[in-house]
Amino acid sequence: MLRGEYVIVPENESSPSVDVLLVNTCGFIGDAKEESIQAVLSAAERKKAGEVGKLMVFGCLSQRYMSQLPDLIPEVDCWFGARDLTPVAKALGVVPPAQTGRYRTDSHAYAYLKISEGCDRRCAYCAIPFIRGPHRSVPMEILVKEAETLAASGVKELILIAQDTTYYGLDLYHRRALAELIRKLSAVDGIEWIRIHYSYPADFPEDVLDEMACNPKVCKYLDIPLQHISDKVLSMMHRQVDGAWTRELVRKLRERIPGVVLRTTMIVGHPGEGKRDFEELLDFVREARFERLGAFMYSEEEGTFGADNYRDRISKNEKRRRLEELMQVQREISLSFNQSRISTTERVLVDDFNDGVFVCRSSSESPDVDGEILVRYKPELFGGKTPEEICGKFLEVKITAADEYDLIASPSKR
Repeated sequence: MLRGEYVIVPENESSPSVDVLLVNTCGFIGDAKEESIQAVLSAAERKKAGEVGKLMVFGCLSQRYMSQLPDLIPEVDCWFGARDLTPVAKALGVVPPAQTGRYRTDSHAYAYLKISEGCDRRCAYCAIPFIRGPHRSVPMEILVKEAETLAASGVKELILIAQDTTYYGLDLYHRRALAELIRKLSAVDGIEWIRIHYSYPADFPEDVLDEMACNPKVCKYLDIPLQHISDKVLSMMHRQVDGAWTRELVRKLRERIPGVVLRTTMIVGHPGEGKRDFEELLDFVREARFERLGAFMYSEEEGTFGADNYRDRISKNEKRRRLEELMQVQREISLSFNQSRISTTERVLVDDFNDGVFVCRSSSESPDVDGEILVRYKPELFGGKTPEEICGKFLEVKITAADEYDLIASPSKR
């Protein structure tokens, strides 16, 4: 509710007609831009059909293409950039309060906590710095207060996100302060898991490793996009690290945090990626055995150093072939990791209940990007508790089967 003027309705609960439809967009890479454009076009069709009164679009896509999109999709009433939240409120006829609390549209026991915005890195392929602007940390006291509010609403897991979480604090406190922030968030009653996403590999803060190894509330899970292993490709990407540094970092993470689950992202088909570079990437993935790995094809993003200085010479078919080959290697690694967990007992958080099955995660799975642990509901195995009483809670389960992504489990009898 915005000061009694509007009722915010989540997309999955939307009625056939709405007064105002707000579409948030992404403009990071080609696939995301296409998906965003399709979402806007779909919303425009709803407006033509009379299901939508006013259509507003904001976010990264409109930030990048503000001068072009209004002519291309005239059905949109208002376009706003990625940081135009106050103008959005004013366009709705609402005077935004000095401080606006977070509005949750779900009842999950996890929540994303954005600890900073923007990025000071200058990776050659990335458009984020000129979309989101320079790095700006959120003060610790504000983040702790938000965490307390989330915990009071039933949130048990905080997922720390930013364009680069390891950069946190440099602007405000003149030091990397992620470890200190984690300690403060750990002290919030009700928060039991803290998960770190989007960590840049260069100058990785050592004290964060200590927190991950010793703090029982910090998941032994790290999302650290490495992008490649070839010295040539990393140099052309302006990643500030080389292959030797990357291998040493992975070794250090495994050594300092026993049992750590590593998620990474790779780019295939970069203009500097020859056949030998791609083979080196495959060998590295086989060697490092990342428990989680995502990949995407290089896309030339206008305004970036790469688009201005490198020719995108690798065909889309070849990029697609390389992507499939890399992901086939990863599927085998993921299957092996999941199968190694069969017969083990794990603590899981219950996210949802669908068709008689609880959808759960252990500390080794992050929502939306990783697999799930599925547990069949039988009242006698849960002490007669209803699904509503179990969702959002922790369970002890025994893993009984696994595939490349998901696992099957049953309640532990211990």
